Amino acid sequence: MARRIEFLFDFVSPASYLAHCRLKGVVARTGAIVDHVPVFLGGIMQATGNRPPGSVAAKGAWMRRDFDRFAARDGVPFAINPHFPLNTLPLLRLATALQGDRRFLHFVDFAFDAMWRFPRNMAEPDEVRTLLINAGFDAGAELTRADSAEVKAQLKAATDAAVARGVFGAPTMFVGDEMWFGQDRIDWVEHAVSRPTPA
Repeated sequence: MARRIEFLFDFVSPASYLAHCRLKGVVARTGAIVDHVPVFLGGIMQATGNRPPGSVAAKGAWMRRDFDRFAARDGVPFAINPHFPLNTLPLLRLATALQGDRRFLHFVDFAFDAMWRFPRNMAEPDEVRTLLINAGFDAGAELTRADSAEVKAQLKAATDAAVARGVFGAPTMFVGDEMWFGQDRIDWVEHAVSRPTPA
């Protein structure tokens, strides 16, 4: 049976984008199944007392260089979004509303690309609407669904559940009960799903 990777992400996180791209290679090599779980990073950081790495100027500068190194090594198109940081709640609610829909990953790819491959100001409603149209969605219907109380509650529940499991940032990945934080832990995740399943 294929091993499963739970991938908790927020579109605002460049590390989540790199992890999303790198996990495709893990799937190709191992046959693992990735369960994508949108979570609100701002809520997680507030609940855990975490701080953005960019709040330390030297660390933020180093991380940007490190992202470039990983992207170049793995052949991942990557560009820092000049509008960062920005509010990705509309994108997260759209992704949450699409969970279980066969078009879910198609949307996730488009949204990540709009943030970190062809950077746009995705906090702007017009940009979100354009993204949906370009991805082949009925923008009005999807935006209405994403703005529902049910979807908002679902995203909050996923975020609260992540905090309860010990998550403090994004991306975070689980294989069973083992947790890894950061796109630089993808090699460990691949090792975990490549191990023989206990009898």
